[in-house]
Amino acid sequence: MLLATSMFALLRPTALHAQETELRGEVSESAILSDQQRKARQLALAAQGQQPANAAQDDNAPARTYLPASAGAVPDDADTGDATATGSLFDPPAATDDTSADTAAPPKPRRRSSTARQNAADQAKDKAADKSKKKKKSTADTSDITASTTAATTNATDGEETDEDTANRRALTIDSADKQKLDPGAERTDAIEGQKKKPEDDPFAATGVKWGSFVIRPTIEQGLTATSNGDSSSAGTSALLSETALRFSAASDWRENSATIDGYGLFRETVSGYPVHDEQGRIEGQLNVDLDNELRAIAKLGYEAVPESASSPDAIAGVSKQPLRQTIDGSLAVEKHLGKMQYTLTGAVSHDFYGDAKLSDGTSLSQKDQDSTLYTTTLRTGYEISPALTPFTEIEVGRRTYDQRIDNEGFERSSTRLGARAGLALDMGEKLSGEFSAGWLREAIDDKNLDAIAGATVNADLKWSPERGTTIGLTGRTTVEPTTTSGESGDILYSGRLTGERQIRANLTANAALGLDWRDYIGIDGHDRVLSAEAGLTWWLNRYAGLTTRVRTEKLTSNLPGRDYTANSIFLGVKVQR
Repeated sequence: MLLATSMFALLRPTALHAQETELRGEVSESAILSDQQRKARQLALAAQGQQPANAAQDDNAPARTYLPASAGAVPDDADTGDATATGSLFDPPAATDDTSADTAAPPKPRRRSSTARQNAADQAKDKAADKSKKKKKSTADTSDITASTTAATTNATDGEETDEDTANRRALTIDSADKQKLDPGAERTDAIEGQKKKPEDDPFAATGVKWGSFVIRPTIEQGLTATSNGDSSSAGTSALLSETALRFSAASDWRENSATIDGYGLFRETVSGYPVHDEQGRIEGQLNVDLDNELRAIAKLGYEAVPESASSPDAIAGVSKQPLRQTIDGSLAVEKHLGKMQYTLTGAVSHDFYGDAKLSDGTSLSQKDQDSTLYTTTLRTGYEISPALTPFTEIEVGRRTYDQRIDNEGFERSSTRLGARAGLALDMGEKLSGEFSAGWLREAIDDKNLDAIAGATVNADLKWSPERGTTIGLTGRTTVEPTTTSGESGDILYSGRLTGERQIRANLTANAALGLDWRDYIGIDGHDRVLSAEAGLTWWLNRYAGLTTRVRTEKLTSNLPGRDYTANSIFLGVKVQR
């Protein structure tokens, strides 16, 4: 009962407390507590049907245990309005001069149970803090009991809660602003000062020249070649040659689609020894265009001019200069993706035309009967097992037609082409990429006296990088070589190259290559085998100039007479790029 009455002093309505202070002056906390203890005992006696004889007798009467009518209930307070007391909280209660009758007053709002005044104040503070954090407004139409309790609690800690509520609200406002979600588009950027620049991947790579919407990277290489066989023929001898090589590549910087142009030119002239005078070159462009409905178009166009090799089956013996073979080729491919299925339809045209051969006596020999055009159509179907693996099949049909329907020897050389291949395309990023395939190809010649050119085909174009700065390449190609030699149909040439490039230092690059060619003649029992090996170094003095050297050996072995040769050479020169 003492604890209950103690809490009542803290929860007394604000209006009564203000009225007592105004009418009677400041009332001590101990006096209010003593008065409330007395009144609580009076109410307990009244509830049992007893009335104390006087105030003094009631003060000395022992307190009765209060039994609540329901769980959680506490005794109601009596309304006395005029109560004053003096003394300490630990002194016995003193007699009061209150002459009003001790009658039961209307019930007041119930007090919340508490064991100590500090606990009540702490609870009030916690409630106010929670109330501020949750940003809830107090309900306007709460009951009188709740309103009185809230008012009393606020009155008990009035001076502290006002400042604390304001501080809590400010803290919550700042905290809420700090916890707001960031805009995904607002990326954090580093300070301008002190940024570390990343080193270039290749500080000696060509920077290129901007020309319109293209970036062009030209390269020129000039040097001397010492060789044991000037023209790589069975009759060739040693020579010192001046060799000039021009190369360039251009790539577009368009927002959509892309285009590339690549070309080279090689010029060799004898300085001393075996006479050699030849020029050759090629230029090729490619355009990639993305169409609607997941369609992609790829167009290619190229031109090549190369003199007939002295080791070619169609080479003419006893001439001062072999005929110049020129080729114009182009293709148009359309790609379509349907889910994991990939379809590519390609149409290609290639036209070869030959110049005259110059004989030793100064006369010329026409080679017009070799002019021909090859038309092919290829359908490729692939299925993407994964982004890295796509097996595919190809079917090729074509027609080779000669400008001169019947050649100088009386043979009708035009033919019909049919081929099929199966292979696998790889795409593992920089680690491994490319494709390889195998199949069968057949060209049936219109002249019934000539055998069809037929045989297995192998094609490959793979690049593998086992570690940074090292690139291994494997290329393979199968080519049908027709001929106008009397009684012969032609041959199938299988070419393979294994190449390697290693960046030893940023300004020092090494490269090597191994080659194997196998030529199988149709209509006669003949074959050629060509083995080659090459190694080279390039040392860059700066980004634009460097020294380069290479050593090469090549050997042809044939079961046909007059075709064997061996050629060894070394080159030393200067390479300039932009």
